[in-house]
Amino acid sequence: MNKVMSRTAQPRPRHRPPTRRDSRRPGGAPPRTPSRPAATRAQTVRTPPGTTAGQPRPTDVFAERLLAVLSGQRPVHWMLRHTAGRAYDELARLAEHSPLRALGPRAIVHDIGYYVPSEGALEVFARIAAGDRLRAMAFRLERGKDLRWRCTAVETGTP
Repeated sequence: MNKVMSRTAQPRPRHRPPTRRDSRRPGGAPPRTPSRPAATRAQTVRTPPGTTAGQPRPTDVFAERLLAVLSGQRPVHWMLRHTAGRAYDELARLAEHSPLRALGPRAIVHDIGYYVPSEGALEVFARIAAGDRLRAMAFRLERGKDLRWRCTAVETGTP
């Protein structure tokens, strides 16, 4: 019994083993894998041209905005300054029928992909999850002279 008490009376060490060091602290061990050059790293990150890693991608922002209008959560004029050309008229025509309105849970953007046909243009597709159904939405973004992205065309998978 004396032996058991002597074990519990000793304090437990509260330090890390000497082989492990925290690389986030100054003087810490270098990371295990060497960092890749910036050019290689930029190719693996899927951000559209002209964006930084900290900012939301224009593809994501416009997909959410268009979904809000096409599901009836926002009025069409909310997109007036974010569209150019005939895109506003197309959006107004589509929004009359609220093609992405969900009967059950609110519709959300499930997946986004894009194609860069030319400098300053993105052709984007989005899969919209509405309950147990997936719907399609496609739109084109063009960067203006003021360096702002604007939607120039929009389509949905509904007739």
